Amino acid sequence: MMEQDGKITLTGDDGETRELYIVESTRISGVDYILAADAESGDGNCYLLKDRSDSEEETAVYEIVEDENEINYL
Repeated sequence: MMEQDGKITLTGDDGETRELYIVESTRISGVDYILAADAESGDGNCYLLKDRSDSEEETAVYEIVEDENEINYL
């Protein structure tokens, strides 16, 4: 993941990239989360991302949160 000017660029396992706008970020129970959208304003899709990287990694590794219990908790 690359962060720049309120945007992040995600690169999937297949090498495909997707640019998202950061709506909010927070740390809960020692884990960093980002709420991101694929549109700067108006209608768009939102994604809840969870930081899975080690503190020593130079590039952050995020995954989309899909667990309903975790989503409801957040």
